[in-house]
Amino acid sequence: MDTRFSCTGCGKCCTGHHVPLTLVEARQWSTDGGQVIILVEGFLDDTGLGLKGLELSAGQREHAQRRSIPVRCGDTQAYVSITFASYNPGRCRNLGDDNRCAIYERRPLVCRIYPMEINPHIPLRPEMKDCPPESWQEGAALIHGGRVVNPQLAALIEQSRQADRDEIGAKTAICALLGISTMALKGDGFTVYLPEMEAFMTALELVRQQEALDRLANQMDWSLRVSNEDLASQLEETGALIASALEESYAFIALGAA
Repeated sequence: MDTRFSCTGCGKCCTGHHVPLTLVEARQWSTDGGQVIILVEGFLDDTGLGLKGLELSAGQREHAQRRSIPVRCGDTQAYVSITFASYNPGRCRNLGDDNRCAIYERRPLVCRIYPMEINPHIPLRPEMKDCPPESWQEGAALIHGGRVVNPQLAALIEQSRQADRDEIGAKTAICALLGISTMALKGDGFTVYLPEMEAFMTALELVRQQEALDRLANQMDWSLRVSNEDLASQLEETGALIASALEESYAFIALGAA
């Protein structure tokens, strides 16, 4: 069965969503005066522990590792994934009163591929999107036989995924320069940072000019922030470093399904 899609211009996808950004897009967003939000998650190297958040299929694990970087976490190794995104707690700053995008010609990749998913292991589910029902009843076929119909769209999706993989070293170095070293356990939640934007732009520029700064990732000890004491106890038995819930430099968002 085909999945069809036609944008109705309702503006809902541009409201209350933090849009993932590539490094170039994060630089442009910052230059335009926007706020960047940083979301961090990770998982342990050992998958045989039976811990919440580590029950990954082979495909899911491969995808997670490709967009992660190995880091020290106490006496064990973890993989950390970092997302830079535009901070949009309400309407996007570029969404006009007429629901038109003011930067349409240079909008982020994730906006260009909407409503498709970046993660290849998350299927497109219309009921999980904010778009009105009529969006899915008209327009050309988006997916046919499980494949994206438009080759240009398919190329943009892969470009977004590849940027996610290629830029993890630079993102980790930027976090090191900003003093960010606490991640959430994948599947349990996210640690969320709102960096001071001048410091963020300075760190971004330093990493851009000096690629060797990505070595900072190997000089840091990362810690894990989790949602409950039982999970923390299990992780401590592996040698992982557990963050104090009293730290105030970030917010912790627990996942309801975790």
